Amino acid sequence: MRRASLANSDFGRSEQENQRLTSLRQNIEANIVRYLAAASDGPTPVPGLGVARLRSPLAPTTYLYEPSLCISARGAKRVLLGDQGFVYDENRFLLTAVGLPTVIAVDASPRNPYVGLQVLLDLELARDMIAGMDTNRLDTAQSADPGIATGPVTEELLDAVGRLVKLLDTPRDIPILAALLQREILYRVLSGPQGSRLRQIARLDSQGHRVAKAIAWLRANFARKLRIKELARVSGMGLSTLHRHFHELTTMSPLQFQKQLRLHEARRLMLAERLDAGSSALRVGYESAAQFSRDYRRLFGQPPMRDIRSLQADNT
Repeated sequence: MRRASLANSDFGRSEQENQRLTSLRQNIEANIVRYLAAASDGPTPVPGLGVARLRSPLAPTTYLYEPSLCISARGAKRVLLGDQGFVYDENRFLLTAVGLPTVIAVDASPRNPYVGLQVLLDLELARDMIAGMDTNRLDTAQSADPGIATGPVTEELLDAVGRLVKLLDTPRDIPILAALLQREILYRVLSGPQGSRLRQIARLDSQGHRVAKAIAWLRANFARKLRIKELARVSGMGLSTLHRHFHELTTMSPLQFQKQLRLHEARRLMLAERLDAGSSALRVGYESAAQFSRDYRRLFGQPPMRDIRSLQADNT
């Protein structure tokens, strides 16, 4: 799993800058822990903000990322997209430019918990902001860049995120200040070195935007038999162009992407709705239980029901 070196010299930061970043992270962690003392992990009263604190390991778990920025105030998270892996921690954020099915895992303990947050990104707002930005001076995405990346956390970005999290202490301020802070965070992302991915997805005339339309269609219709010509028509792309750009953005072919969506949903059905493997396979569009079992084991490492029993045991 790829991971950039986290040595201070790699970021070119002074000791003073590192101290300010540490202070900002500590404040964010304290605000999240204080909020979670009376609430559960997940969405918060601040629109688009989710928080989490883990004090035990999180086994590999399916997670469908929406366009978002994820930041760790403490600890690290591993994210697997297709056959590519990413790690983000206190020094690096995770940016997801389009909805992608992933597998996530966290090493955490009572002494070394994971404390993190996710800020959903509004692509409509991103389009409006891009129109007013001088994007010619910004780096552009390489054609082979996937729709997920890590990048260095800057003081400006962390400061804006910290002020958004701080709103959890003052609910009366949320209706007025949350939208302003979301806008500032989005600007910091768009104007940063990894913002090119988001800019490519947001632009209506880009291949990335067309692939995003194909992804949205697959997510809404994953149980249907996939017809590539129909998907190409929905996205407004030729067949070969669709295949090339879809793989570049997701690291998968459309068929592999659909399979992952099906397997992730089947796992959720077995866990949350306690369906058996056969019923889950049928619900998500599989016609062969044997094929479902083979695909499931290839992705998650175990046959369906054994995997579910392991997950249930980890949560007891």
